[in-house]
Amino acid sequence: MEYSTMIFRTFFLYFFILVVVRLMGKREIAKLSVIDLVVSIMIAEIAVLAIEDPSKPLLFELIPIVLLMVIQVVMAWLSLKSVKIRQLLDGTPTVLIANGKINDKEMAKLRYNFDDLLTQLREKDIKNVADVEFAILETSGKLSVFPKEKKTPVTREDLNIESGSESSSSAINVKYPMPVIMDGKVMDNHLEQIGKTRFWLKNQVQRYHVKDFKDISFASVDEQGNVYVDLKDD
Repeated sequence: MEYSTMIFRTFFLYFFILVVVRLMGKREIAKLSVIDLVVSIMIAEIAVLAIEDPSKPLLFELIPIVLLMVIQVVMAWLSLKSVKIRQLLDGTPTVLIANGKINDKEMAKLRYNFDDLLTQLREKDIKNVADVEFAILETSGKLSVFPKEKKTPVTREDLNIESGSESSSSAINVKYPMPVIMDGKVMDNHLEQIGKTRFWLKNQVQRYHVKDFKDISFASVDEQGNVYVDLKDD
């Protein structure tokens, strides 16, 4: 008898929750905000309890699920009517890169590290942070990226680099931009992979008037040997 009850409850709750999710709107499927995630977890927990404990009346579990659906629909309606409520529930987008400059203070607030940033940039087919004009972390956790417009390559004369000096335009044996500094710490293993030393890196970053590696938030070297440096915010 208990097995048949469990099977019946499983089928019933499956279709019941499916209807509830549809009533809450397609927004729940497309994007999970913080409140969406909380509601989803609570509904899942209630459904599991209803299946595991057939001794309790099914109505006791259905009422909280319906109540959560009503709360979600009401909060969604209020967020449509009020910007303040929408920002309170969903938060606001955060600019992580503006005009090619990484906002490491905002990254620290969000506990969003450089590995997260590089991963999401690669998912957007962006190999180098230097190619990004703006990057905005949406409330859903998705990163929106706006690449820089293509410009004329900078020549050695533009940088006042003598032909005999070691320049960042020398080719590097890498297939994609390699991070060499993160949060002020030199990635020695990455330097070894590209066949360079800290002394070479020191010469490169000095062009940005940097005296200490600790002053650099992020730095990378691309396939052409160009060094991208982002200084820490004051």
